[in-house]
Amino acid sequence: MENVNLTNHFLIAMPAMADPNFAKSVTYICEHNADGALGIVINRPTEMTLQELFSQINLSLDDAAMAASAVHFGGPVQIDRGFVLHQPPGEWQSSISINGKTTLTTSKDVLEAVANGTGPEKIFISLGYSGWAAGQLEQEMAQNAWLSVPADDTVLFDLPSENKLTAAMQLLGLDFAKLSEEAGHA
Repeated sequence: MENVNLTNHFLIAMPAMADPNFAKSVTYICEHNADGALGIVINRPTEMTLQELFSQINLSLDDAAMAASAVHFGGPVQIDRGFVLHQPPGEWQSSISINGKTTLTTSKDVLEAVANGTGPEKIFISLGYSGWAAGQLEQEMAQNAWLSVPADDTVLFDLPSENKLTAAMQLLGLDFAKLSEEAGHA
């Protein structure tokens, strides 16, 4: 199988995906290289609000709409750690540039900036991430566990969580409801 770099792509779980962490999920791939892959599930809101998260780290969030929004489940790895996808990139202590405009930051300084109103314009906050060992994602792709499509900023940042799966499928010209359990198997 040729080397495919899925950085800045959405992975859409196929209907047969049994892993409850990923069933009906859309995962944004932040980094994919020979060492493996790192992604953030973008359509799994948790019960926790940003207000609660910010309170836990002793920050106050005055933006009421933002405070009421959900923290997301980004994946089953390091679920006690915050991962912030944002635009524009900015200068933060611990960041990975994904595509020159979207950045993944894991340091508290970006949340401090959000709290005082100087944070990035677009922001998506999750606890945990999804990780794949070297070659694992390629193997799962070969087994038709996932569909992939180049990521779209509107889907990532602007749509409600419940609309992200449908919107990501539409980027491929597909309807999730019509995908059979046997998709991809002749």
